[in-house]
Amino acid sequence: MIVSAVSPARRREVISALRRGTVPAAGLDLFAVGLERFENALDEELEAVSTGAAVFKAVRGEYGSGKTFFARWLAERAKRRGMAVSEIQISETETPLHRLETVYRRLTERLATATHPPSALRDVVDAWFFTLEEDVLASGTGDLDAGVTELLERRLAAVARTTPAFAAALRGYRQARTAEDDATAEALLAWLGGQPNVSAAAKRTAGIRGDLDHFGALGFLQGLLTVLQDCGHPGLLVVLDEIETLQRVRSDVREKALNALRQLIDEVDSGRFPGLYLLITGTPAFFDGAQGVQRLTPLAQRLATDFGGDPRFDSPRSVQLRLTGFDLPKLVKLGCAVRDLYASGSAAPDRITSLVGEAYVADLAQVITGTLGGQVGVAPRLFLRKLVDGVLDRVEEFPDFDPRRDYALTVSVRELTEVERNVLSPGSASDVDDVDLDLP
Repeated sequence: MIVSAVSPARRREVISALRRGTVPAAGLDLFAVGLERFENALDEELEAVSTGAAVFKAVRGEYGSGKTFFARWLAERAKRRGMAVSEIQISETETPLHRLETVYRRLTERLATATHPPSALRDVVDAWFFTLEEDVLASGTGDLDAGVTELLERRLAAVARTTPAFAAALRGYRQARTAEDDATAEALLAWLGGQPNVSAAAKRTAGIRGDLDHFGALGFLQGLLTVLQDCGHPGLLVVLDEIETLQRVRSDVREKALNALRQLIDEVDSGRFPGLYLLITGTPAFFDGAQGVQRLTPLAQRLATDFGGDPRFDSPRSVQLRLTGFDLPKLVKLGCAVRDLYASGSAAPDRITSLVGEAYVADLAQVITGTLGGQVGVAPRLFLRKLVDGVLDRVEEFPDFDPRRDYALTVSVRELTEVERNVLSPGSASDVDDVDLDLP
């Protein structure tokens, strides 16, 4: 993307996030260094999903290789196509994979579109009913309510064959909204989102009972896809992140979780979920080790990918993608991309690009990487924060500031994440609060 085409608001949002040391909520394509080789294949898959196909993909990489960044970068590309997205962190306590009803609940809690942040469930459902009403009015049917109910049943016929409660809850939700019974409407919407402990009285009004279970969750996902497509979202990207946590759970729980993953993949392959792009991320140990995928032979067969040879020749169309992580040249390229983005919105762009040239960016990257035990994959967050907050801001604000002369790079243990602290070089900052680092 050409930096000059970036809006001031988008540029400001990205730079502010980097200054705070966080991953920007949007604009990841502006500095997606090293992901260019995946673009064409992934765009083809997103296009296929938008036209009714279903895709499963696995991304593997060591800690710090950029798996979460990759998933969010793909989510941005999906949103630009009008798709909805949901990123779910798999964990033993909060979101156990073997309990698909919990996974579905997290999915709806994290559901987002290009125009609506999480949770976008209410906006999606209301937009769907508006679409139904427009279709009924366009057809010339006299009774709007009866027409909407009939159209609802027709659109959800495939879902109702296995999960009739989904359509029943939607009918009850609309009836409650029409009757201005907000409490019942909210309760039924929560039930549609897989939330437990919804009042029995609210469920009785819709003719439903009980809570969502493991098998019902698959039917609800099918229904949600239908609703999304009807109201203008051609697909849904679901990211199951940090799935390698399954290696650390009890063996019986791990077996159930691996089988649930196998079941999800089989359902995607069977065509049950048109419009679904399911992406999982994990470490190589999860995919290849004895405590991960290899424990379940059918799952290992479905995920088998030949990674022999040079990673440059990995096919981006494979079921698994291998992220090799950052090296120093990529980190320098990333820093220069952020510098150019910063300069494009500055009143003194030439001064910034002159004083913060590629050589200086490389020196800063080298020092910070050395501080973090040479672990380049761990360095980007701290590197970008220091580049923006410590260097670029001062170059822009103070006409006589020269980073090579006036900037003393200081790293405080308190500003590091746990992962960054764990890889600190011996003596760098392990027993003191602040350390000044020499920058050539």
